[in-house]
Amino acid sequence: MSRKYFGTDGVRGLVGQYPIIPEFALKLGYAAGQVMAAEGTREVIIGKDTRISGYLFESAIESGLIAAGVNVALTGPLPTPAIAYLAQTFRADAGVVISASHNPYYDNGIKFFSNSGTKLTDEIELAIEAALDAPMGCVESARLGKVRRIDDAAGRYIEFCKSTFDHGASLEGLHIVLDCAHGATYHIAPSVFRELGADITVIGDKPNGTNINDQCGATHLDMLVEKVLATGADMGIAFDGDGDRVMMVDHTGAVVDGDEILYIIARHWQATGQMDGGVVGTQMANLGLELALKALNIPFARSKVGDRYVVELLKEKGWLLGGENSGHILSLKHHTTGDGIIAALQVLNALRFLKQSLAEARSGMTKLPQVLVNVRFSGKGAPLEDADVLASVAAVEAEMGDKGRVLLRKSGTEPLIRVMVEGDSSLDVMVLAQRIADAVKAADAQ
Repeated sequence: MSRKYFGTDGVRGLVGQYPIIPEFALKLGYAAGQVMAAEGTREVIIGKDTRISGYLFESAIESGLIAAGVNVALTGPLPTPAIAYLAQTFRADAGVVISASHNPYYDNGIKFFSNSGTKLTDEIELAIEAALDAPMGCVESARLGKVRRIDDAAGRYIEFCKSTFDHGASLEGLHIVLDCAHGATYHIAPSVFRELGADITVIGDKPNGTNINDQCGATHLDMLVEKVLATGADMGIAFDGDGDRVMMVDHTGAVVDGDEILYIIARHWQATGQMDGGVVGTQMANLGLELALKALNIPFARSKVGDRYVVELLKEKGWLLGGENSGHILSLKHHTTGDGIIAALQVLNALRFLKQSLAEARSGMTKLPQVLVNVRFSGKGAPLEDADVLASVAAVEAEMGDKGRVLLRKSGTEPLIRVMVEGDSSLDVMVLAQRIADAVKAADAQ
């Protein structure tokens, strides 16, 4: 069985192209339980976001784990990073999150965490996949797992998030609009920011099972921009459906993305002696981030796109700060995984120290024009290796010189080739990107 069917690197393994069915979720729970039980696992924590199918798959995975003799602790709707944290706090042996992150409600996925809040080892993941191919059974009745509900899970995570904000500091005097995407942060984020003293206005906090990420949250910022401007708020903060991403909006309505968030945090950490090493971004990170960090003498490195690759490079270099322009920010000094609430609090720490508004703090970084063109392809052949495509890329790179860069990559979830061209204002990056996109289309049509 291909590792695409489930993945500890994120929810993408079980969405869209490979929809989960209850039978598969049941078998996955049993297979994971068998492998984990052999490793000495006694209890697994299960959390989920607010999409309607979460109830179905929670029951299926729970049943599979129980049949394998593993105890289960249920938290109800909680952000993905909360489960990673609680797996450590409650000394569980693993955590499971049922979520499709920023995807629509009709998608869902399953993600595993170890008891240290990190992904499962490759060995355990491969063992689970192998166990999926075996017939499902059940331990004898006396060895069946038991189930309990953790009633104070939300409160514990709220206190953890608050503990990452500067001790003794307050958000008093700040008016913040929160967009919870009708997702897992709906009952968490308002408490965190309110208890730290902020005056908050909340949108996207009424999940009904099908409205998660629906024209709201970190991937749809129009509603947040409108509310910030209408209320005269100091800023807006938007999370995605499972709370591991964050995007921000300043008081003028300008969007502050993950690259700018990384810049603001890094600038603060360096000024306060907290910067240990450098910053990891991805191949999609705006060149403006790299240049702004260079001006501060902060090292910068690029990983492949995907939070697991950011984490791998951070650990390889021994650095603590990294992320993606989509708002998936990793502060390894605070948490083992991306956490939207914690990332937002680090920005607010920075603004307090710098004595600047969000608009002022982001102005130190100038983003270069960047265009992303998605080219749908048949899936046949290898357009990225086509001679005409390579020649087109080489011609564009020669034309840009040291004023820009090109990146081509396949989407991990859709039959798309993503063509990114970035360059300074003297270049027409849209024309250059379209030139390469046309070459990709022609190669795929052959």
